[in-house]
Amino acid sequence: MSVGDEVRTEDMRPQQSLSTAAARNLATTTKSVPQMQEISSRWLLRMLPWVDVQGGTYRVNRRLTYALGDGRVTFVKTGDRVEVIPAELGELPALRSYDDEEVLSELARRCRQQRFAPGELIASFGSRADEVYLLAHGKVEKIGTGPYGDDAVLGVLADGAYLGDHALLDADPIWEYTARAVTACTVLVLPREDVELVAERSESLRRHIEQQRSIPQERTNRYGEKEIDLAAGHSGEPDIPHTFVDYEVCPREYELSVAQTVLRVHTRVADLYNQPMNQTEQQLRLTVEALKERQEHELINNPDFGLLNNCEYDQRIQPHDGAPSPDDLDELLSRRRGTKLLFAHPRAIAAFGRELNKRGLVPETIDVAGNRIPTWRGVPMYPCNKIPVTEARTSSIIAMRTGEEDQGVIGLRATGVPDEIEPSLSVRFMGINEQAIIKYLVTAYYSAAVLVPDALGVLENVEIGRWE
Repeated sequence: MSVGDEVRTEDMRPQQSLSTAAARNLATTTKSVPQMQEISSRWLLRMLPWVDVQGGTYRVNRRLTYALGDGRVTFVKTGDRVEVIPAELGELPALRSYDDEEVLSELARRCRQQRFAPGELIASFGSRADEVYLLAHGKVEKIGTGPYGDDAVLGVLADGAYLGDHALLDADPIWEYTARAVTACTVLVLPREDVELVAERSESLRRHIEQQRSIPQERTNRYGEKEIDLAAGHSGEPDIPHTFVDYEVCPREYELSVAQTVLRVHTRVADLYNQPMNQTEQQLRLTVEALKERQEHELINNPDFGLLNNCEYDQRIQPHDGAPSPDDLDELLSRRRGTKLLFAHPRAIAAFGRELNKRGLVPETIDVAGNRIPTWRGVPMYPCNKIPVTEARTSSIIAMRTGEEDQGVIGLRATGVPDEIEPSLSVRFMGINEQAIIKYLVTAYYSAAVLVPDALGVLENVEIGRWE
């Protein structure tokens, strides 16, 4: 008899006991609550200090600051041709707040495109600065002379940065450093001569540049704030300077943002299928989890109040070798006092760990709510999967000082809203429609504010896919 005949004979035997499939109809199964893969650790929501906002708006009052263009320039790429968006020229110090679109368009048309190979010099120390360079793509090193006469890297510039902007304001501008292309770079060059030609025909532009040149630099501190006149170390009876602290006339206001959805549950489900667990409660639980995930995503990426978009340009740095090295993290921490938190995508944390392994370093860890969190220089580095990873396999690392007392980054919310189930999160019953469907409005109010610019810093364009 073949093996196939043996199997058929076995199958034809009469059943001697109750099958498991039938037995399950009489058994009470042990169930889990509904699971959801989207739920993450949400360390940003947990670690950010929250401030209750009355009236839905939080105003950040600061000392008067003579800000001179601290953003990035945006470009439009058509094939191999790159053009600057005319309004983005307002990021240059000489053109800050200038809004004549016709004149800005004329200046944009006068920008000529130029490419530099890796290692090629863009500008040399001590030479005359007659041109402004707008970096559309690539990385550029600023090189100066170190304390012992050797070359020292002063900083790294990347997409959207500009250099040589002082050429439009100084009477006799020279390059105070050497600019060298690290990678292949595409730049737009705006000659000082062309700006002066346009200013001769445009009275508004000429007045604007003269006004920017007249800002008294001696009246500002190194942060651009209006100086407070003081006297120190004197003797006798000299005249004591008179002073006052000036404030910004139009301080920034942060309005609470909102995330909402309408949850629908059929009355038949709510009435009949509530054992052993309440269906409505589970539906609400998972909806609230998704809402919190979106809330954290907005706190990172929102174009208005998101942390990545609200970091000042001088607080953004580039990695010197692509991958996030200990040297890069040290540079990031040195930009501010009292850094309390680091946030990075888990893959960026893994890339940083590989760099530590290469150097034979082992980071310390701390226990936070039963989780082992890696630290660098005593600052915990929390994972945050809401920080984007680009197609080029690059990401960012965020550093921040937190709390109102330390002039740091704070979260904003409104407590005491109607039908609140958690601070600033409410579930409101909206009635039952003609199809017997119950509706609930689930709402979360939130925002974030950076009290002073140096409270937030970002290490940008870190490579997370390098394995050598």
